[in-house]
Amino acid sequence: MIYSSIGYYALILGLIVSFPIFFFSIKNFRDSKILDSKIISFSFIQLLLVILSFFVLIISFVYSDFTNETVLNNSHTTKPLFYKISGTWGNHEGSLLLWLLVLNLFIFVFLLESRNMLKNYRILTVLFQQIIIIGFFIFLIDSSNPFNYVFPPPDEGLGLNPILQDPVLAIHPPILYLGYVGSSIILSSALAATTMNYISKVWATHIKKWILISWIFLTLGILLGSIWAYYELGWGGFWFWDPVENVSLMPWLALTALLHCVLVLEKRSTLSSWVIILSITTFILSMGGTFLVRSGILNSVHTFASDPERGVFILSFLFLLVFISLFVFFIFHKSNKQEPVSFSFLSKETSILINNWLMMYFLSVVLIGTIYPIFLDVVSSEQISVGPPFYHKLIIPFLIPFLIFMAIGPQLRWIKSELNGKLQLMCLMIISFLISYLILKNFGNNLLINTVLIGSAFYLFLITIRDLLKKKSQNLSQNISHLGFSLLILSILFNNIFSSEIITNLKVGETFKNEKFKIKFDNLRKFQDKNYISFKGYFLIEEGTTSEKLEPELRVYNQPNIITSEADIKTTFLSDKFITMNTVQNNEHFNIRYQVKPFMLWIWISVLLISLGGTVSFFKRKKL
Repeated sequence: MIYSSIGYYALILGLIVSFPIFFFSIKNFRDSKILDSKIISFSFIQLLLVILSFFVLIISFVYSDFTNETVLNNSHTTKPLFYKISGTWGNHEGSLLLWLLVLNLFIFVFLLESRNMLKNYRILTVLFQQIIIIGFFIFLIDSSNPFNYVFPPPDEGLGLNPILQDPVLAIHPPILYLGYVGSSIILSSALAATTMNYISKVWATHIKKWILISWIFLTLGILLGSIWAYYELGWGGFWFWDPVENVSLMPWLALTALLHCVLVLEKRSTLSSWVIILSITTFILSMGGTFLVRSGILNSVHTFASDPERGVFILSFLFLLVFISLFVFFIFHKSNKQEPVSFSFLSKETSILINNWLMMYFLSVVLIGTIYPIFLDVVSSEQISVGPPFYHKLIIPFLIPFLIFMAIGPQLRWIKSELNGKLQLMCLMIISFLISYLILKNFGNNLLINTVLIGSAFYLFLITIRDLLKKKSQNLSQNISHLGFSLLILSILFNNIFSSEIITNLKVGETFKNEKFKIKFDNLRKFQDKNYISFKGYFLIEEGTTSEKLEPELRVYNQPNIITSEADIKTTFLSDKFITMNTVQNNEHFNIRYQVKPFMLWIWISVLLISLGGTVSFFKRKKL
C-alpha cells in the first residue's frame, strides 16, 4: 500500500510542478535574453517525480503487491522476474505512465541540447510540450490511475496474457514509445518555430536529429513487433495488416515523408509548409493510435484496454491538440513572407516531393482500411474486416513508381538537373527487369505485375549498390537505408511467391507424405516449468535428401489458464522451416502446420539496414 501511495502522490506533485514551469516560462519570455535556469530545474524535478512513480510501479510488480489493482490484474507470484518487470508497461495504466515518462525525458533533454537556439523558441517548445504532459498527467490521475488501492488484497493476481510473456514483446513497447513520443517534441518544436517565424535552415538542422531519433526507434519498434508476431502467434507471418500494426505504420510513413522534407528545407529553404503539416500529422497519428488501442475500439491481440470512457478522454484531448496545431499553422505561418525557392521538374526536390505524395497515398489507404470498419459499425452496426487483399490491390501498383523514383531521385541535383549517365541507368533497368522475368518465369499467374514489381525493387537495389561502391562515404546513410528498403521489398515478394505450406492432422506415430515433404510425428513429452506445463512434440521433416528435427510446443499456463502454441523455427540465410501444433477438440490428433518461408532472415536484416542508415545520419552530425 505504501508503494502505491508514493507513486500516486509523485504523479500529483509532477502535475503541480507544471504550473511553476508555465509561470517562469511566461515571465521569462520577454524579461531576459537568457533562458531562466528555474525552467530547467523544475523540468528536472518533474522528470524525477515521474521516474519515481514509474520505479514504484516496477517495485510493486516485482514484490507482487496485490493491494495495487494494476499489479493484481496483470501479474502473478509464479511469473518470472523478467516478466514481472515488463508487466509494468504490458498493460493500459503502466504503458501510459511510460508515455508520460518519455514525454518528460524528451523535453528535459531538449532543453539541455538546444542551448544555442533562440531563447523564446525554447520557451514556446516547453509550453507546447507541457500542454501534452499536463493532458497525460490528468488522464493518468483521473481515469487510468496505475496506483488504485485494493482491499482486502487477494493472495494471487490474475496474471499477464501468456502471449505477452515474451522477451521480444517485453522490450517492444518501450522502443516503440520512444518513436511515438519522440514525435511530441517534433510537434512542439514545429509549433514554436512557426509562432516565432523561425522555420529556416538552422531550425531544420536542429529538428532533423529529433526526427531521426523518433524514426529510428519507431522503425526498430515495428521490427520487434513483427518478429514477435512471426514466431509467437503461430501464423507464420510477420505482417497481417492488423489494425494495431497499421496504427504503428501510419506515423512511420508520415515520419519518413517528414525526414525527406526536412532535408529539402535544410538545403534549399523550401517545403516549409509540408514540414509543419507533417510534423503535426505525425504526432496526431501517434496520439490517434493511442486512442484506437486504449479505447478498446479495435479488435486485436495487441489491444490492452476495453474502456470507451478512457477513449473519449484521449479523443477529446486529441481534438484539442489538433485545434491548437491548426490555429498556430493558419494564423502564424501566413506571416512568413519568405520567398519560396523554385525548382524544375527534373530535380532532387521534385523526386522527394513525388515520393512524399506517394507515401501520403499509402498512408491514406492504411488509414481508410483501419478507420472505415469503425465508422461502418457506428453508422449501420455492420461489422466488416478489411484484410490484406484490400491493401495489396491499392498499394502494389503505386509501389512500382515509388521504387523507381527512389532509385532515380538521388542521381539528380538540387533545383535543376540533367539526368547524368542515362545509358547506364537504362541498362540497369533492363537488367533488373530481365532478372525478375527469369526468376518468375515458371512461377505464379500474375507474371506481369510481379515481374514489374520485383524488377523495380531490383533496379533500386542495383543502383544503390552502384552508388555505395562509386561514391563511397558520400550519402552513405541514404544509400544504406535505400539498400535496406530494396532488400525489404525483394525479401517480402520472394517470401510471398515462393512460400509453401502443409496443414494436416496427425497423432503420435503417424506420418504425412506428399511429393515434396515427409512429416513424421515421432513423440510427445510433458515438461513442468515455473508457471506453465509444456507438451513438446518431436517431428522429423524430410525434404528430398535433407532432414530436420523440429520441436513445437503447447503450453498450458496456470494463471491465467490459457493454452498457447509455440512455434519451432529453423533459420538459415535462405529460408525458415516453421512448424506449429494445436489440439483438435475431442480427438487424439493434433493440427500440424508446417511452412517453408524463404528469405525471412533477410526481412529482419533489411529493416536493421534501414534503421542503420538513420543511425549513421544521426551520428555523422558535428553537433548532437
